[in-house]
Amino acid sequence: MEDSATTGRKRVREDHEEEPDVGLPLENQLTFSDTLIALRIMHAQFPKMEKVSVQPFVLRSQVYSSVNDRTQVDRELESLRKDNVIRLFKLNTGQDDHAIMFIEDYLNQVESAMKRIKAKGQDDIDVFEWFRSHVLPSKLDASIEHEELCLLLSHGGNVKDDHISLLINAGLLTRQLLDSNSYWFAIPNIGFILKGLSQGRKELISLLNRRKYKEMLLALLEKKRLRLSPLDIRFHLRDLIGSGYLKTVHTPAGLLVKVVKE
Repeated sequence: MEDSATTGRKRVREDHEEEPDVGLPLENQLTFSDTLIALRIMHAQFPKMEKVSVQPFVLRSQVYSSVNDRTQVDRELESLRKDNVIRLFKLNTGQDDHAIMFIEDYLNQVESAMKRIKAKGQDDIDVFEWFRSHVLPSKLDASIEHEELCLLLSHGGNVKDDHISLLINAGLLTRQLLDSNSYWFAIPNIGFILKGLSQGRKELISLLNRRKYKEMLLALLEKKRLRLSPLDIRFHLRDLIGSGYLKTVHTPAGLLVKVVKE
């Protein structure tokens, strides 16, 4: 009988067999019929960044902008999470931002983190395999208590405080500010991208605010380049539409993007 991790990975492989057409204008790929299709498209369109080795992820706000029914999105994300197809991560942006990553991509991220720690001369890296084999398949939530973390890791070996510190230093866990006994599961090396996410949001809204009616045709806006973010304009547009800062209006000339709140 297959475990949930194996089933989840098989499902991802099957879903990725047919690569979506990602070269179409955003106006032709703004909304989708279900959450998994939206995730696949945005996964394939994740911006290529030379300086940062982060696997593709999608913001929950972006999925909200791409599937009209938010209740459907929440229900389908929960189903995919329980099937161990995706993981959700609370992002340290000061807002209610969550990243979604396919489990196979996150396992690659864990592997890369382990290799970086090993390259620094750290020999006791068994904890990464314990984390991968015993923690991730069992704990599908965005956070975990210290006691439960130690219990799950102990299925692999004798857990020490140094092991927890190693996972934190590798960027796989972060302590919660309001509860030092709890951790958020985290995506390593994402700090640079989060800075760009915040700056790009401000830059895009500022760009539209400088226009007379605080609006611009999507086809024209999509061609703009942001100076302050490594993420492309398409990434930011989906995010800001889904989080309610921008909205789209159908016009004879095409979709119009308008500022809703600053």
